[in-house]
Amino acid sequence: MNANTLSDRLDEYIALLRARNYSPATLDKITASVTPFLLWLRGVHEVETPELLRLEHLEAWQRRLANRRTRKGMPLKPSTINVRIVSVRGYLRHLAGRGFVLKTLLDALEPVKLPRRLPESVLDHAQVKKLIKRIDTSNPIGYRNRALLELLYTSGLRAKEILSLDTGDIDFRQHTALVHGKGGKDRIVPIGRTALRVLESYIVAVRPFLVPAPGERALFLTKQGGRCGYHIIKNWLNRYTTGLDLDVRVTSHTFRRSCATEMIRAGANIYHVKELLGHESLDTLRHYTRLTINDLKATHQKCHPREKDEPR
Repeated sequence: MNANTLSDRLDEYIALLRARNYSPATLDKITASVTPFLLWLRGVHEVETPELLRLEHLEAWQRRLANRRTRKGMPLKPSTINVRIVSVRGYLRHLAGRGFVLKTLLDALEPVKLPRRLPESVLDHAQVKKLIKRIDTSNPIGYRNRALLELLYTSGLRAKEILSLDTGDIDFRQHTALVHGKGGKDRIVPIGRTALRVLESYIVAVRPFLVPAPGERALFLTKQGGRCGYHIIKNWLNRYTTGLDLDVRVTSHTFRRSCATEMIRAGANIYHVKELLGHESLDTLRHYTRLTINDLKATHQKCHPREKDEPR
């Protein structure tokens, strides 16, 4: 049996990345991208070992990605295609570094150009306030939801990050939260005054009514006293947004995008926004920096010298 197959080398590559402390989510994403590629090579071209891999195989695979359709008959999103391309390129770079394939093969796979779009599913501040007003805070669950939503909006946290918070992660003196981010990377984020006030009332006066299980440290609790799951956020967001006539589909991530958009629009330093959101690269924020036509018109009117001339 050949112990030098592309699949064997993939196992070695994943083990190496695991040793370099890559997150389980990243490893799963790489495996989910590279494994179908290897199955396709074996099934269509009978390529199982590195020395059989050719430039034309990679070019054919990228064409296949471009022509693939989802179950609904839609083409793959450019971002989805690029995740697969980047994952396979990383794997090929690993093989090339060990002399199993030529480095020139890497040139066969180029990420596709992403469309330049404004952030989708974003609420403005007035819409967020309108949504918050719909929350009935006269009961513990409603007040919990209000506190969770305020924290989502003020700090731009991911749903997973906010649900993993413990009560000890909130520093009321410093107005901050210790966030356990992706890949085991912690960061400290600020909490705005309104969110901090609501959060303090929740912890002191409301959370005890949810009867935490013995030793339960979770900040946001279910009716049974356990840690909240994502499905809980999804369910009450659907309930609160029904009938609001919003022009976007609202999810927990909507408030992360809305936080970033409003801050950048108000003149926040993009480096600060990157740190707030826990992104490693500014490239992730490129679509937030695009101005809407209203922003552009206002800036043009304010800054263009001709606009300052008196009409004749």
